Amino acid sequence: MTKTKIYHNPRCSKSRQTLELLSGQGLDTEVIEYLKTPPDAADLERILVLLGLEPRQLMRTNEAEYTELKLDDTSLSRQQLIATMVEHPKLIQRPIVLSNGKAALGRPPESVLEII
Repeated sequence: MTKTKIYHNPRCSKSRQTLELLSGQGLDTEVIEYLKTPPDAADLERILVLLGLEPRQLMRTNEAEYTELKLDDTSLSRQQLIATMVEHPKLIQRPIVLSNGKAALGRPPESVLEII
């Protein structure tokens, strides 16, 4: 069995609930505090493919940075949006769980049970 990873923000209640859920399943989980250690562009690309999402769908559009950086500009490329998330990890939706070659967004936390 592969190690489960969670891109986690300890200040986020959904992220804490998801981590608690994973712990309750007895999983060996690698916790990545993505605000301190953001995923690189290649990791984000892989996560997006696994989630079946476009970059903007993984962004927190209610963050001030989203508006300040004009990320609603439809001319921005996939690579530009991914690079912006790497540079501003606060924009990334959380928590993201990777397990068994799959990914899930822990909103709601129970949705990660489908991939473990």
